[in-house]
Amino acid sequence: MKDKYLTVSAITRYLKSRFDLDENLQTVFLKGEISNFKAHTSGHFYFSLKDENSKINAVMFRSQTKNVLFKPKDGMKVLLTGRISLYEAMGSYQIYVDEMIEDGVGNLYLAFEQLKEKLSKEGLFDESHKQKIPKVPKKVGIITAPTGAAIRDIITTIKRRFNVCETILFPTLVQGENAKEDIVKNIKKAQEYDLDVLIIGRGGGSIEDLWPFNEEIVARAIYECKIPTISAVGHEIDFTISDFVADLRAPTPTAAAELAVPNMADLKSKLNGYLIRLNEGIYKKINYNKLYLDSVKNSFVIKNPMVMYENKRQNLDLLSEKINSLVTNSLKNHRDKITLIKKSYIFYSPDMIYKKYRDKIDSIKSSYVLSNPMILYKDKKSEIKNIIEKLELLNPLNILNRGYSISYLDEKVIKSIKKVKKNDNISIRVSDGIIKTKAVEVEDK
Repeated sequence: MKDKYLTVSAITRYLKSRFDLDENLQTVFLKGEISNFKAHTSGHFYFSLKDENSKINAVMFRSQTKNVLFKPKDGMKVLLTGRISLYEAMGSYQIYVDEMIEDGVGNLYLAFEQLKEKLSKEGLFDESHKQKIPKVPKKVGIITAPTGAAIRDIITTIKRRFNVCETILFPTLVQGENAKEDIVKNIKKAQEYDLDVLIIGRGGGSIEDLWPFNEEIVARAIYECKIPTISAVGHEIDFTISDFVADLRAPTPTAAAELAVPNMADLKSKLNGYLIRLNEGIYKKINYNKLYLDSVKNSFVIKNPMVMYENKRQNLDLLSEKINSLVTNSLKNHRDKITLIKKSYIFYSPDMIYKKYRDKIDSIKSSYVLSNPMILYKDKKSEIKNIIEKLELLNPLNILNRGYSISYLDEKVIKSIKKVKKNDNISIRVSDGIIKTKAVEVEDK
């Protein structure tokens, strides 16, 4: 009887095998709301998917989670692709998720928003990096498919608006897996030509069709391009990463052509306006100069040129008189100095100078000192003796000969009893020597 009872493990394995053998459960598509989400440190996602009435456990392994382009969280509605199987340890069924996207938002759109945010933070969209499109280009490059409405519309519009402009087509893949590399290659190739403007684009299509223009390598190639670029991808409602990074965005390929070249009729009208303004300016300049010339012709100086000459001549006379006066005064001063020198006694009696100095020498020779030098010696000797006597009177040591003495403490003269303490060593200087003693007792008066 006991043989008919199964273990929990046995029934669980049986049920798991039934799940795994059911082809309808090998690939299932579920939609619902995330709850109890947990991103494990191993890289796996664990969560529940629920709707109004039911809930199923879900697990997504690290090999698949790396392809998720958004951050899952509780309450987020998602679309799951995976297989249903039984988790033996818990005895519950769950979905093993292979792919997860937000409900209503495709992975391409998420990738677009993430790349847009990344490049924006790097500054690729900043206006400070954008080049100005020249107003009158001579040569325009076009990167697009060689066939289709886009190239036809661009060339037709350029020829209609500004038929003197040269166009160069760089045939490019604009759709498919290899399109992004081809676009980048032609952007680099276009820079080898002397282009004034470069149009990059294609006609309309789905987001998948336009995706090559959302690739990062294409965006960076446009950013690094030295030629001013116009992005013209899809229709007016379509926006791509190329539109944000290009120097100018056009809503359509036809609009790109209109932005790239001016309208010949508008140019002619503008040139005619410039011509009219130029003629008016020249006419005004001529009239102004004519009036100025008439005013000069009618001026007092032109009609009476001698007046200017007379004024100059009068100024010249004044300067001439001033110079003559200065020269005359200078000559007179020098003449007076010469006359004074000539009248000097030196010129009349030069021997008087000799006589003057000779008398002075004779006076010195006959002086008292030279005739009696011993008298000068005696006077100086007597003077020195008097000085020595005065110094002797002032010498403080002479007083010691009269019985006085001088007391020292540490080689300093004792001037007050307050400077001496009991047992201090004292030196007493008398006339013929020094007495060493010790202060036995110190008494104040």
